[in-house]
Amino acid sequence: MLKRLFDIVASLLAMLVLAPVFALIAIGVSWRDGWPVFYSQIRIGQNGQQFRIYKFRTMKNSGASHLQVTAANDPRITPLGRFLRHSKLDELPQLFNVLKGDMSMVGPRPEVPKYVELWNERQKNLILSVRPGITDQCQLMFLNEEKILAESADPERTYIEIIMPQKLRICEDYTQNSGFVDDLKILLATIGLLAFARNGKIADLLTANGKVNKG
Repeated sequence: MLKRLFDIVASLLAMLVLAPVFALIAIGVSWRDGWPVFYSQIRIGQNGQQFRIYKFRTMKNSGASHLQVTAANDPRITPLGRFLRHSKLDELPQLFNVLKGDMSMVGPRPEVPKYVELWNERQKNLILSVRPGITDQCQLMFLNEEKILAESADPERTYIEIIMPQKLRICEDYTQNSGFVDDLKILLATIGLLAFARNGKIADLLTANGKVNKG
């Protein structure tokens, strides 16, 4: 399958090119915040299968919480973790998930079991029919999601009632209408947004061209 072959080649190349970045972040996290360097969490993948998603740790070790959404002002986030989250560098270990086959470079972002239980059957059947991805249209549209949650008196309710329904509509549309070329466009847009854009300019451009629907 073309998409799987692309995922393997792209994740291997990315890990080779970014190896120095991986090393610097790992040293920084261990030096500033101690061990472990990585954080893992159970997510729901293709066909409803559970898997562990990997990230660089951005929170204090004592930062356990019943909440599974994170606001930008969350006191559990470390100073270095704040930078990693803002730059999305904390997501780099997910390249290992792609290589393993748990994830794809592009696809609906994997959700935690707690929130997948709130989806209706149509949403589960469509969105869980494909591998989840490191990036998708939702990543572009909700790049400042943590800031939105920080402004809410009840971040989890805001996520469930306002943000998640919009994401689900976008993900449903993706699974029905997107192909390999669309994946390449999303991947390039994500790289451009993180490397060059500010204030969601690329997301606005995508919206103007009808590729992303805010719902």
